[in-house]
Amino acid sequence: MSKKLVAPPAPLPSEVHLTDTHTHLYLDDFLMDTNADGCYGVTQRAIDTGVSRMIFPNVNVSTIEPMKALAARFPDNIRMAMGLHPTEIVLETLDDDLARVAAELTNGGYIAVGEVGIDLYWDKTFERQQMQILDIQLDWAERYGLPVILHCRDGLDQLLEVLQDYKGLSFVFHSFAGTVHDVERILCNYNAVFGINGIVTFKHNNIVDILSAIWPENIVLETDSPYLAPVPYRGRRNESAYIVATAASVASAIGSDIKCVADTTSHNSIRIFGF
Repeated sequence: MSKKLVAPPAPLPSEVHLTDTHTHLYLDDFLMDTNADGCYGVTQRAIDTGVSRMIFPNVNVSTIEPMKALAARFPDNIRMAMGLHPTEIVLETLDDDLARVAAELTNGGYIAVGEVGIDLYWDKTFERQQMQILDIQLDWAERYGLPVILHCRDGLDQLLEVLQDYKGLSFVFHSFAGTVHDVERILCNYNAVFGINGIVTFKHNNIVDILSAIWPENIVLETDSPYLAPVPYRGRRNESAYIVATAASVASAIGSDIKCVADTTSHNSIRIFGF
């Protein structure tokens, strides 16, 4: 059975401006061409919808050039973060990969270190290596005075163990799906915000429970495109324009409106990233 077609979000009123703090529109899921569903098309569609700012976190060495190429096409709307994702660590090329990431940060042009962190969901074999590589990248963030975009999946204790030496940094806990207790553990020690994405629109999620703990000062919005598309687009390739559905869900949960959510979360992004 084919999936029911769902129209993309209608453009928001001109006074509403959303910020997608975590999107990978440069990945192979979005062909590097100019049609409506390619990387340029989906980026322009997001802008036309009202997503005026987007942040591209890097994944691995092979994604650096596509990311930079797409960002260069939209200099007013896109900023980049540089890092090595924990599931993209390849021991055979690790020294060269870290050297490339370090060189990119030295050359400048990035507003954060990321996407970095701990992911033990599929495999705990390289737990210590992930912690060591995170430590290296946090040291770079400290050196260059940059905030950090954190990926954490089944590894919060290990993540916080590494972070304890970097309490002067600012952190974005990307795609956060923890508990109120986790929020309290983090906020009592760190300057942090929490990235809320399409998961908040799913029927069975705990994100609504934590909104009261992070609203209004500690929340930013994201899509994590091409992953985690919100309802009514769930099961499809995600894109930044769909952040409208996430913003609407947050607004409903806190008893507010989408403009308030857009203004508040964009303000928090500017406070953390300067963008």
